[in-house]
Amino acid sequence: MVGNRARAAIIRSQRITGLTPDVIAELVAEIGPLWHERRQAVLTSRPRRRAVGAGAKHKLVFIDRLLATLVHLRHGATHDVLACWFGVDRSTITRAIGEVRPLLAERGCTVAPDVRLRTLAEVVDHLGASGQTGIIDGTEIRVRRPAAGRKDREKFISGKNKQNAVKSMVVTDAAGRLLFCSPAEPASCADITHARKLGLVRLLADGPAMEILADAGYQGLGAQTGGRVVTPPHRKFKKNPPEWYEEMYERQRKAHSSRRIRVEHGISHLKNWRALARHHGRREHMSDIIQAVAGLLSHQQAATMASGTRT
Repeated sequence: MVGNRARAAIIRSQRITGLTPDVIAELVAEIGPLWHERRQAVLTSRPRRRAVGAGAKHKLVFIDRLLATLVHLRHGATHDVLACWFGVDRSTITRAIGEVRPLLAERGCTVAPDVRLRTLAEVVDHLGASGQTGIIDGTEIRVRRPAAGRKDREKFISGKNKQNAVKSMVVTDAAGRLLFCSPAEPASCADITHARKLGLVRLLADGPAMEILADAGYQGLGAQTGGRVVTPPHRKFKKNPPEWYEEMYERQRKAHSSRRIRVEHGISHLKNWRALARHHGRREHMSDIIQAVAGLLSHQQAATMASGTRT
C-alpha cells in the first residue's frame, strides 16, 4: 500500500484524481460507511469457522481503494499498473474497483449540496420546479468488438461512426452542468428510440411545462410531448429555396445551435475521463462507469459553484 506522504500527494493533485481534496473527503465520509456495511454483510453471510473480524486484514484501506478507482476512471490506468503503484496484487485492485465503482454510480448527479438526481423522472421534476431549460444529447463510447459468433454481435456497431460502441443519453441544464447520464445501450439504437425507451416522452407529456433542447436526431418528440422538446427548424424547401427562407432558416438554426451547444461542453468534460474516451474492459461495466463519472464530475461542478458563491 502507498505511504501517507504518497497518499497525501495523490489527494492534493486534482490532475491525478480529477477532484479537489474537499470532494474526496466528502466521498470518503459518504461512501466509506456503505462499503464497510456491505463488506460486513458479505462476511456475515458466509459459513465461517472463525469469528467475523478474525483472520488476515486488508492491505488496501478504503481511502486507497477509492483513490485507485478514481485514478483508473480518470486516466484509464490498468489494474497491473495500479497494483504496482499501491503495492498489492492485481486481483486486489480488480476487486477494489469492482466494489467501489457501483457505489459511485448509485450516487446520481449532484446539483447542489442538498440536491441529488438519480433518475430521469427526478431530473424532469427538478427542471419543472426550477423553471430551467434542459438539453439532451446522445454520446457514444467505443468498446471492444464482441467475439465472433456471439448473438447480436452487430447491435454494437454505430450507424454514425461505423465502430463498435455503446450509447448514453446525457441531460444538462442551460449552463452545461450534468444532471443525468443514462445506462449504456448498444450504439445501433437511434437517439430518439433510446429516449423513448427511457420513458422521456411519458415523463414530459405528463409532467410540468418546460423546454428541452435537442438536436435533429430527436425530431418528432416535440409533437409527442406537447412542444416541450424543441429541435432545429425543419427545412420545408428541399430544392431551390427562396433566398428569404434560406436566410431565416440559417438564423433560426444558428440560434438553436448556440443554445444547445452547452450539452456538447458537458459531454466533452465527461470524455476527459479516459475511461469514457475508449473502454477496453467488459462492456457490461459501461453503465456503472458512465454513471460513476457523471456523478463525480457533477459533484465537483456543484462544489466549485458553491465555493464561488461563498466567495
